[in-house]
Amino acid sequence: MADQGLEGSQPVDLSKHPSGIVPTLQNIVSTVNLDCKLDLKAIALQARNAEYNPKRFAAVIMRIREPKTTALIFASGKMVCTGAKSEHQSKLAARKYARIIQKLGFPAKFKDFKIQNIVGSCDVKFPIRLEGLAYSHGAFCSYEPELFPGLIYRMKQPKIVLLIFVSGKIVITGAKVREETYTAFENIYPVLTEFRKSQQ
Repeated sequence: MADQGLEGSQPVDLSKHPSGIVPTLQNIVSTVNLDCKLDLKAIALQARNAEYNPKRFAAVIMRIREPKTTALIFASGKMVCTGAKSEHQSKLAARKYARIIQKLGFPAKFKDFKIQNIVGSCDVKFPIRLEGLAYSHGAFCSYEPELFPGLIYRMKQPKIVLLIFVSGKIVITGAKVREETYTAFENIYPVLTEFRKSQQ
């Protein structure tokens, strides 16, 4: 959690974040190849923090407390790590899982670590007219309030998906590097201010 504390206390660098708002990273999804075949049943029986139900899902689900994450470990040796709050924590967690697998007697390596998705969120602190936004940016938006209360905005550059809620809360997903999250938010911010709801 140290990473987050730092971001909150430092003044915002307005050259990078002209809006004055820095999206908070909420979840990092990463993958790594342990580069060896794994006996999932043996892992599930030996590791304390593992569950394996092959009828439901073809992977061992393993959790660690620090950094608080969940890993999906497949028989092929491929692993997915979710739940970390920063890229560094995601890699650290993935290394810890690889170490656990090694200690169980498998010749696990640590190949091709890659961040696959970064999810960030922020709050612009004003309500947004989603209908107006959807109407004027129709090519990028899908807004069906009967199905889902948020407007889905598919940005082309960077290729990011934003969920925009009437409350002013924003979820930003699809980034491979955190700068894409920040760029996408700075791109959308002027649009959000344009469709700011006037307070009755």
